[in-house]
Amino acid sequence: MTCSEVEFDALFLAHYEGVYRLLYRIVGAREDAEDLAQETFLRLARHGQPDQEPHVRAWLYRVATNLAYNLLRSEGRRQRRQQAYGAANGETETDPIEIAARQDERAAVRRALASLPERQAQLLLLRHAGLSYRELAAVIGVASGSVGTLLARAEAAFEKAYRAASREEGGRGHGTM
Repeated sequence: MTCSEVEFDALFLAHYEGVYRLLYRIVGAREDAEDLAQETFLRLARHGQPDQEPHVRAWLYRVATNLAYNLLRSEGRRQRRQQAYGAANGETETDPIEIAARQDERAAVRRALASLPERQAQLLLLRHAGLSYRELAAVIGVASGSVGTLLARAEAAFEKAYRAASREEGGRGHGTM
């Protein structure tokens, strides 16, 4: 069942900003985040909202996260193909040092997240986006009481992976998401 126009407009207005922010954190590019957010809401318009009204936010975030990971996977494959054929990235850093340092830190965060099992990375990103334990439980399909333990494990794994990614960068990244 598809959403009525009024229902869709209300859901779009209520959730677009959060979906966009989540996507931006994952993909790191405004244009990609906007495209993916539009695709997320297009899927909502086509397929309708889930039967459980309180879980529509969790459904939107799950769809958005899956779309973002698909984009990152395809981008990674494209970059590997370019490197295999000796193509240059075409990016030269001309930004000030502060911007470069922030980009290095973001890259370290993305590498750390990419090194985690997908469920842990998804859990951290969705929690950082503001989902409640109950919503997180609905997204990953576990009992609400398990979310705290899973989050603690994911945070510990992220911290370890981030430190390793930061060391690879020469210790320049300091901080978290």
